[in-house]
Amino acid sequence: MRAAAQQRILVVGAGAIGGITAALLQGVVERVAVIGRDRRHVELLRDRGLRLERGGATSYVPLEAYASGEELAGEFDFCLIAVKAPALEPALAPLVSRGGIGAFVSLGNGLVHDRIAAIVGAERLIAATVEWGATNLGPGHVRQTSENPIALGELDGTIRPRTRRLARVLEAVAEVKLTSNIAGALWSKLLLNSALSGLSVVGGCNCADALGDPHGGFALRRLWAEGHRLGVWQGLTLEPVLGMDPAALASDDPDVYRPALELVVAESGPARASMLQDIERGRLTEVDVINGAVVARARALRSDAPCNRRVLALVHGFERGELRPSRALFAQIVDA
Repeated sequence: MRAAAQQRILVVGAGAIGGITAALLQGVVERVAVIGRDRRHVELLRDRGLRLERGGATSYVPLEAYASGEELAGEFDFCLIAVKAPALEPALAPLVSRGGIGAFVSLGNGLVHDRIAAIVGAERLIAATVEWGATNLGPGHVRQTSENPIALGELDGTIRPRTRRLARVLEAVAEVKLTSNIAGALWSKLLLNSALSGLSVVGGCNCADALGDPHGGFALRRLWAEGHRLGVWQGLTLEPVLGMDPAALASDDPDVYRPALELVVAESGPARASMLQDIERGRLTEVDVINGAVVARARALRSDAPCNRRVLALVHGFERGELRPSRALFAQIVDA
């Protein structure tokens, strides 16, 4: 781990994914610093430490945390981006202007990589998909809900020395899978987000409860099948996600589909979608880069994604305060 110990890491976004990542890197790398937008949260990270629930144990991990990049000094080898899509431009543009960052790494949900590349430069961006789950329980308090790998790769499919250095760093957080097919990994993760997170936010419940609903299971199959079909049409080779072949959840064969569904429930069941947490806090969600990304790609391919389009419309209704999440809405996804 010597190479990892010499790295200096900046984490932008101090929520569940960013906070846990920073906490697990503390003491492993030369320096880890965190930028978060909530000043009370940042103060707790500095003074008391992040309250981290993980594997049935609770710990407090003090972090070098800031409420603004203007407070930050020094240079960093990698900047891990864990902010949500609506906050990308205001969070990253000042850091690019500031300089002193070797490479940027996207840890977020949805298809945001073109947007990030436009801000930081495509040659400075590495993509990652985070399969483990986490929940923000309030200021200074997070819980890891599942343990799964991180897929990591360069946008051009090469594996460079910097990619290997970053992989050694992130091994302190989770198993790391280096891939030359990050495009396939990103689309597989999009399937997971669009189907599971989509159901969680629409139903106002965790993933297990959503999939336990009679209409929820049908809705999952339709959302997943839409996205899977579009991935195949694009010529992508979809990477395994949660340890399964993405084709399994799109299968019409119950002997193939049911074990895959059981695996999804076991791995993601306790998780409440971050989009649902955003709705509960009166914030905009990432639905435009998740279900909206599936809809946009379908249009580009002169096709349609009616189930994802329905989720997109429902979540926009939640954001405007016109609707409230309810499992009764699962039927609308199925009927779409």
